[in-house]
Amino acid sequence: MRPWKVQFHPASEPELRALPADMQARLLRVADMLETFGPQRVGMPHVRPLEDKLWEMRAKGRDGIARAVYVAQHDRTLTVLHLFVKKTQTTPRAAIEIARKRLEAMR
Repeated sequence: MRPWKVQFHPASEPELRALPADMQARLLRVADMLETFGPQRVGMPHVRPLEDKLWEMRAKGRDGIARAVYVAQHDRTLTVLHLFVKKTQTTPRAAIEIARKRLEAMR
């Protein structure tokens, strides 16, 4: 069976680089866990479902909380669609919509 792979949507790469270094490292660690163990075996507090097919990677750092919205695809690929620093209790609707638009553009 082919291993899982995490890839970044081209628009999400600059978002990752814009995050503080500790948040980048934590999100990349979660991505590594997803590749190693598969999404079925990684759960809270590292990942959680959002809605429909969208999931989020979760990371806390010295400067706040970061999230990466991703989707699982048919070829055992997890595509990170959008990354952001979280400022509110819930995931902002705008962040989910950005991820949805990027997913639709990929299809």
